[in-house]
Amino acid sequence: MASPVRLSDLPKDVPAVVDHVDDAQASDPIAQRLRDLGFVDGEPVRVIALGPLGADPLLVQIGSTRFALRRTEALRVSVRQLVA
Repeated sequence: MASPVRLSDLPKDVPAVVDHVDDAQASDPIAQRLRDLGFVDGEPVRVIALGPLGADPLLVQIGSTRFALRRTEALRVSVRQLVA
């Protein structure tokens, strides 16, 4: 597997797995919410669509579920691209 990149930088339709979620502070509620939604180590993830002109939101598929995330939220998620 490749070295980690931020989910916000993952190209569209490139398969990856979650490496980790960064906590901005102790007991970070946003990082915990991302984990609760399924952004946990080893979970398959893919960017499905991007906002207009690279803006918010990103449409992200984690497992079989899709979420719209702000880029600031996607910055907290490190992923590893899967090498074919």
